[in-house]
Amino acid sequence: MGAQLRVYKRRIRSVTATKKITKAMEMIAASRVVKAQRKVAASTPYAQELTRAVTAVGTGSNTKHPLTTEAENPSRAAVLLLTSDRGLAGAFNSNSIKAAEQLTERLEREGKQVDTYIVGRRGVAHYNFRERKITESFTGFTDEPTYADAKQVAAPLIEAIEKTNGDGGVDELHIVYTEFVSMMTQTAIDSRLLPLRLDEVSERSQKKDEILPLYDFEPSAEDVLDALLPRYVESRIYNALLQSAASKHAATRRAMKSATDNAGELINTLSRLANAARQAEITQEISEIVGGASALADATAGSDK
Repeated sequence: MGAQLRVYKRRIRSVTATKKITKAMEMIAASRVVKAQRKVAASTPYAQELTRAVTAVGTGSNTKHPLTTEAENPSRAAVLLLTSDRGLAGAFNSNSIKAAEQLTERLEREGKQVDTYIVGRRGVAHYNFRERKITESFTGFTDEPTYADAKQVAAPLIEAIEKTNGDGGVDELHIVYTEFVSMMTQTAIDSRLLPLRLDEVSERSQKKDEILPLYDFEPSAEDVLDALLPRYVESRIYNALLQSAASKHAATRRAMKSATDNAGELINTLSRLANAARQAEITQEISEIVGGASALADATAGSDK
């Protein structure tokens, strides 16, 4: 019985140490998600206004440009998948990967060849394990992305959209990331960045009673769109990186809180088992003492006779 009690105590010490680690990770994630939320709130208006500007230029001119004009027979598309470098975030990465796979299947059913670009070690590991082709990958900055990281990711995508299909270019650019809705809700979504859907942006502006701005183009609308193309892609990718980072920290916080609560419940269960084992050990010792005393008394009584 003493051996069983030692086993319980050893497990309690182990689970207690794990609980301290998960509690610390929960607090770290909570502090990081607040910072990430502020960055998301700061970058979102810029991305939205830049999208409105591009829409205004596209609707106000007849210029054919990769930013606003769809190809007649699109045959190739690029998909950018945003995951994290680290795990311990519940279903955060698996939901994003699942959304990317569903998008890829849909594009392939439409007869399009898909080039996959991945941000984050988790997504890269998933595709490498399944021996799926990755056009280009980016890692090492998913927890705290900067605008320079967004430019690094956007550069090969912009180059691909500007090329023709014969030179390895693409007709469409899609992005899959996790949108930060609240501390409890994060949703994996896919969005088409290029070419921009002018009708959808215009409808959203009308629902909000917004009027698209009017511009005079100098020297031309095409030159304006050429200048806006990299800024638009970079800003949208940067905002998606920030949304994904905030979602990852929120998912980590929730996962670590669940792990901490589970560790606490396990400690309580092991403590009850240890107490029961200790009580059984004490009861057994008392029984042995009483039995020994009774046997000694019987032996003494027999010798007196």
